Amino acid sequence: MPHIDSWVPVPAGSDFTIYNLPFGAFARDGRTRLGVAIGTRILDLHALGEAGLADGVCDRHLVMAPTLNPLLAAGPQVWKKLRLHLAALLRRDDRGDASLRERSSDAFFVEQGNATMTLPMEIGDYVDFYSSLEHATNLGKLFRPGADPLLPNWRHMPVAYHGRSSTVVIDGTPIARPNGQRKPAGSDGPVFGPSQRLDIELEVGFVTGPGNHLGEPIPSGKMRDHVFGLVLVNDWSARDIQAWEYQPLGPFLGKSFATTISPWIVTLDALEPFRTDSRAQDPQPLPYLRSSERGAYDIKLEVDLSTQKMREADIAPITISRTNFKELYWSIAQQLAHVTVNGTQIRPGDLYASGTISGSTPDSRGSLIELTWNATEPIHLPHGEVRAFLQDGDEVTLRGWCEQGDFRIGFGSARGLIVPAR
Repeated sequence: MPHIDSWVPVPAGSDFTIYNLPFGAFARDGRTRLGVAIGTRILDLHALGEAGLADGVCDRHLVMAPTLNPLLAAGPQVWKKLRLHLAALLRRDDRGDASLRERSSDAFFVEQGNATMTLPMEIGDYVDFYSSLEHATNLGKLFRPGADPLLPNWRHMPVAYHGRSSTVVIDGTPIARPNGQRKPAGSDGPVFGPSQRLDIELEVGFVTGPGNHLGEPIPSGKMRDHVFGLVLVNDWSARDIQAWEYQPLGPFLGKSFATTISPWIVTLDALEPFRTDSRAQDPQPLPYLRSSERGAYDIKLEVDLSTQKMREADIAPITISRTNFKELYWSIAQQLAHVTVNGTQIRPGDLYASGTISGSTPDSRGSLIELTWNATEPIHLPHGEVRAFLQDGDEVTLRGWCEQGDFRIGFGSARGLIVPAR
């Protein structure tokens, strides 16, 4: 990969180099605008379009819309052309386009620290998969000791549930502890009140672009025609509510109260240098789930935890989990092929999450129920605090990035602070 510099300053270690250029949305002058992250700044695409600096690349309304949905619907040829044009406007060498550099930067850039980020797309549907072999195995061992940890269908198809798109929220949104029914051990019946076993799920999600016609499946080899990019996802989970309600129909209120995503969508084009071989699958899946393409992405993932006491003592958050997106058993292409095999229709802006991503070592597990082995091995924190599940005042931050030397692409963060139940 040749070295490219931007004339916009990019601090060392930044997630938002010129190699990345992820898309998001932010509020400015009382209206929501689309933007692209570069260093510590946001390039205002609305201002760019208004000035005619995207003319000949794409229709103005695609960059001047309040959400990414029109651009998502435009398809991969438009995405690629626009991203290459933005890189040309921002690169410092003689191959760059000086038309943006020669204008007042205040009109086209906003500091990220001064911006209020918003959901980048209008989400019609949200589906959450269960695609990590290690995660599924760990939960099977916890809840079905002595039996096969994997249910008979797990190695044959990407299992999923249909989530609640109305409660998908952006990085930094406080998370209210949910109320619901739960059945404490030894009790004769359920009780109602705040969840006592609030958990996280470290995930990566993909955002769809052009949809399909009702009744038309999307083959696994056509994934990149329909997927714009990836985001970090924290599918918050109330394990005690979930345990009482999930039989016979699966996750419901224990999952639907909040799902946090990172504000920046990193495009598949930006992630292409980090595409790698998928995991071996045994048995071989059915033909509609097979693909000859490399289907995994080498994305490093971390979970940080900070308690209220830690922040009051000015103690930095601690990292409680490190794993990698390439560890996923079922790939994005297989997930999309499976979700549409019955002819269901996807639309621009839909969100499909991976499910908890866990690795093979104890410190690479992507949820607290695994990290603490269902509260039997709690995490020890500064000031003598311990955590099996989250308490009010705890803040969880997900991070993800790809890196090769000075070639770095990151997602920013997906943060949530737990506040008391209403």
